[in-house]
Amino acid sequence: METLSSLAITDAINSEKIFCKFLSANDTGETGGHQDGIYIPKNSIPLIFDKPGIKGQNKEFLNEIIWQNDFKTPACFKYYGQGTRNEYRITRFGRGFPFLQPEYTGALVIILKLKDTSYKAYVLNLEDDINAFLDYFGLSPAETNRLIEQKTIQLEEKESIAIAEFIRNLKVDFPSSEEMSITAQSIQNKVYNHNEYIQTNPDKKLLDWTAVEYNLFRAVEHARYGETITKGFKDVDAFIEMANQVLNRRKSRAGKSLEHHLTTLFNGNNLAFTAQAVTEGNKRPDFIFPSEKAYHDMTFSTDKLISLAAKTTCKDRWRQVLNEADRLRSKQKFLCTLQQGISSPQLKEMQAENVVLVVPTEYISKYPQQYQSEIWSLKKFIDYVKEVEN
Repeated sequence: METLSSLAITDAINSEKIFCKFLSANDTGETGGHQDGIYIPKNSIPLIFDKPGIKGQNKEFLNEIIWQNDFKTPACFKYYGQGTRNEYRITRFGRGFPFLQPEYTGALVIILKLKDTSYKAYVLNLEDDINAFLDYFGLSPAETNRLIEQKTIQLEEKESIAIAEFIRNLKVDFPSSEEMSITAQSIQNKVYNHNEYIQTNPDKKLLDWTAVEYNLFRAVEHARYGETITKGFKDVDAFIEMANQVLNRRKSRAGKSLEHHLTTLFNGNNLAFTAQAVTEGNKRPDFIFPSEKAYHDMTFSTDKLISLAAKTTCKDRWRQVLNEADRLRSKQKFLCTLQQGISSPQLKEMQAENVVLVVPTEYISKYPQQYQSEIWSLKKFIDYVKEVEN
């Protein structure tokens, strides 16, 4: 039986336009000020309209959407342009529509405009399904909330030149995930010239580096595999071998990218830490502050020890962080993620287990309002570590 993610991937490949986003607390009604339907950002207007709306006027058209390749609902594609509103939404899915409920906060919704202008959509609420879809398209959670470009990589000219130069000078078939992250950081720093953000705005720096790394990775993929894919394959086995190679590299990048970027940010803020420290047995939290040596020194106060896990998505896997450091069982355990929204019941569980989410500032608003004050920005976490270490 095909999984939801595999159905979504197959339909996406055959679509004219692909949009995906994590359902925010506002989408699912957890903010207390529930708006109609699913919000569509202005960068994705072509998903629903040929031209942008005109301020002072509303416009809409009716269609249908097939959900989960299983059932159909009506849908109203609408621009709200009157009064103070200036936004796009897909609304009117009918009574009993299951997905705009609080338990779907943080689920990945994929909306597909097919070549015959009909629509399909999928809502992936299991982390394995979410990661399978993101991995297939080489996306991190930070690269959602937009249309997915299948055929071309849209880059600023300087960034494109820097990426092309990197590929031209490659001495290996494919660089390691660490080299990809470091190169993306270097290109982004050089092109956009905001090195000071490492200390003044690490939340934005993390997202900027992540975006450039995605562009870099896709460009290297195209350089290495584009010609072969265009020419075709001699048999099915050859196709499967290359497909597996591509997917495994994408998974490896997604799994390590966040850790690499955090390492650079922590170094840039002069924090003392050990990455992939060994605690008890073979447990390996992603980061221990100030060091693995301090952790194993029983005379070193636990008040000065901090652990941080790094997981691009964490709807299901957040519980893995609970037992990564026995000395810190009763202490706060920090978890940095690029997940855009998690449901209230899961956040309540995290709170009960003393897990503190660390999220890029602009993502905090994607979470249920009553928990937003408990979520830390990356800047807040870095400042906290500085205070403890000093």
